[in-house]
Amino acid sequence: MEKPQAVLFDAYGTLFDVYSVGLLAEQLFPGQGQALGVLWRDKQIEYTRLVTASNDGIHYRPFWELTRAGLRYACKRLALDLTPEREERLMNQYRHLSAFPENREVLKALRDKGIVTGILSNGDPAMLAVAVRSAGLEGLLDHVLSVDGIRKYKTHPDAYQLGVQATGLAPRQIGFVSCNGWDALAATWYGYRTLWVNRYQLPFEELGTQPERTGSSLRDVLSFF
Repeated sequence: MEKPQAVLFDAYGTLFDVYSVGLLAEQLFPGQGQALGVLWRDKQIEYTRLVTASNDGIHYRPFWELTRAGLRYACKRLALDLTPEREERLMNQYRHLSAFPENREVLKALRDKGIVTGILSNGDPAMLAVAVRSAGLEGLLDHVLSVDGIRKYKTHPDAYQLGVQATGLAPRQIGFVSCNGWDALAATWYGYRTLWVNRYQLPFEELGTQPERTGSSLRDVLSFF
């Protein structure tokens, strides 16, 4: 099969560790850090789907706002005292999430092969700019694509269409990499060449479609080449 001419990466969960906020959460709420990290992430994604599916996106809000809303909900659900100071500390930590260690190595290897690289993310432009800069990935990405301009989150097909518009390539000429099973599934449905990075040894979604490839780190994207 033809090798991809471009590779697009999901950002949150794939390049940046969304659960790294659990370390600070554990300091602020001893014994509850992991639970808060998981529930916060789940609610954040649930909100993206809710605002995209309701009334043709009329209730859209930027990812940063949904992230804050998800944090507030999770703390109420777990009966945690989220003071304004704690909220700002956790939100600032989310702005500067830890990057996975193989990011630079993989992106550089792709660039050395002449492959177009990019991010295709739910994150709004300001969030992505800070995350990319904090991770030292500037200069290794041809595109940083945010759904904010179309006001529709993944898994809406219009979100994946951004990659086609930016690269000028057909979906089957683009590799898409995500650690999120739901994202890898929807990207496969859209027509991308997909790699699911199964970092946490989870089962894949039970909806009758599999990603083209499955790996355990971003390095597995190099198997396309």
